[in-house]
Amino acid sequence: MSAHLQLLITKIMSRNSLKDRKRAREYRNSRPDIVFDYRQKVTRSFEYLQVCHIVKNYIAHLLNCKVPLILGIWGGKGQGKSFQTELIFRAMGIEPVIMSAGEMESERAGEPGRLIRERYRTASQVVQNQGKMSCLMINDIDAGLGRFGNTQMTVNNQIVVGTLMNLSDNPTRVSIGQDWRETDITNRVPIIATGNDLSKIYAPLIRDGRMEKQPNHEDIINVVHRMYQRDSISRDEVVRIVDTFPNQALDFYGALRSRTYDRSILKWVNDIGGVETLGNKLLRRKKDEKLPVFIPPEQTVVALLESGYSLLEEQKLIMETKLSKEYMKNMDD
Repeated sequence: MSAHLQLLITKIMSRNSLKDRKRAREYRNSRPDIVFDYRQKVTRSFEYLQVCHIVKNYIAHLLNCKVPLILGIWGGKGQGKSFQTELIFRAMGIEPVIMSAGEMESERAGEPGRLIRERYRTASQVVQNQGKMSCLMINDIDAGLGRFGNTQMTVNNQIVVGTLMNLSDNPTRVSIGQDWRETDITNRVPIIATGNDLSKIYAPLIRDGRMEKQPNHEDIINVVHRMYQRDSISRDEVVRIVDTFPNQALDFYGALRSRTYDRSILKWVNDIGGVETLGNKLLRRKKDEKLPVFIPPEQTVVALLESGYSLLEEQKLIMETKLSKEYMKNMDD
């Protein structure tokens, strides 16, 4: 093949590649990510509260009121605290600076407190240098600062708490050890912290005025109502479900719907010939052979409550059986 022909083919392939990338970009712009779109609809109230907190902090100098710097997002495992927060950052075009609970302790006294101030100033510089909104995101704050059982309060824990309290009270004057200058003003950026149990954190840090807390009971009802909107479950019925099974993860309310499908699936298995022929029907059937149509069950409050009680029994059985005590006789409770 001549060099001229090879160069021509390369140009054509490059041109096609550019066209493909352009088509893909146009497709992505015209059709947003399905999962992202779904989660945005499901968690509209969650999004509203976060957006409100972020905007309030960016226009705090225009408001004639005290604006809390920290937003504490609390709840059980599996409720999508971090995931949903990242989706909201993506929707708003926010460039977050991330920090984990593991960085709140160090063999060197004072290092975690300094690290928090540095990360906060980094988020501020993103706003100043890149022209993008930013925030400091702290994941699992209660794991780093919470007091559980006989855990000791270290010097670094005290310094971190004091640093966060000072940031809440003076968000535009943040020193990392340099000489104090009157002109050294830091852009105010919000702090968003996730955790399972904020009650384990030093009380003055989470008081109103320093930290906003979400979600509340109303937020959970709004999210669950979105989950069952297609099933024509009314808001009053959702309130009944949430009040019947309080203090559960959002995944629990999603699992209720999944559990109602069990009887319909067993009936469908019988319709296609029973468990003995299940493998052949699902994997080795003829091309022109069609499976019986699966009819989804109708979602009712009675069926959902029945599923909930079934899931509670499973949770209770796991917590009460404790086979590890049977296997390890000398283990303490």
